[in-house]
Amino acid sequence: MPAIPITANETGPMTSVDPCANTELAAQSPGFVWLASQSPRRQELLRQIGVRFELLAPGPDEDAESLEAFRVGESPTQYVERVVLAKAAAASERLVRRHGEPASGRAAPILVADTTVAIGGRMLGKPADDGEARAMLEALSGRGHRVLTAVAVVRAGRLEHTISVSRVRFERLSPAVIEAYVASKEPFGKAGGYGIQGMAAAFIRRIEGSYSGIMGLPLHETAKLLKRAGLACGADTR
Repeated sequence: MPAIPITANETGPMTSVDPCANTELAAQSPGFVWLASQSPRRQELLRQIGVRFELLAPGPDEDAESLEAFRVGESPTQYVERVVLAKAAAASERLVRRHGEPASGRAAPILVADTTVAIGGRMLGKPADDGEARAMLEALSGRGHRVLTAVAVVRAGRLEHTISVSRVRFERLSPAVIEAYVASKEPFGKAGGYGIQGMAAAFIRRIEGSYSGIMGLPLHETAKLLKRAGLACGADTR
């Protein structure tokens, strides 16, 4: 089946205009979002703000990991933007394959996100083994880094996206602490080899930006995008 055509629009700074003023979109909304992610942290964060979701995760026939491969010369910002747009296109095609092409305007929005950790221009993905996890933690020890999370929402062929950038500073980690954390297996499946919501919270001296963005889904920006697509969050009934 053909892919759903997507018109991209980078949101940039969020405006003070209430996107829920689009009563036509809100009236047509089925009241949930398709979450095109396997991340339990993103599911947890959506529940936190009262957003109903159905999973639209990649299937075994898709090479989802290949979308996240780094490209030579790509900046962290360029990387997360490219990957989130690629994920949005893949998710739109997935929705057509699994559920048939929905009626224009009446389909639930699709939500995708991608997170990377950067030290300067160097990006840290998900560690593949203990050695990579150890090397990442050694690189993060005693210094600051950025966490970039791109979020995109697709509805009725229209895509809007934005990028949240937060800054995190680690305390200096001893080799014993690094070894213990790697042995816990918590670094795996997480960009940069750590999770702020887990044991690594004890390593962090300070953050500037979005705690939920560091987890993998900046809730303020996500809520704004969903409202633009006609889906209000649990506490926002405007």
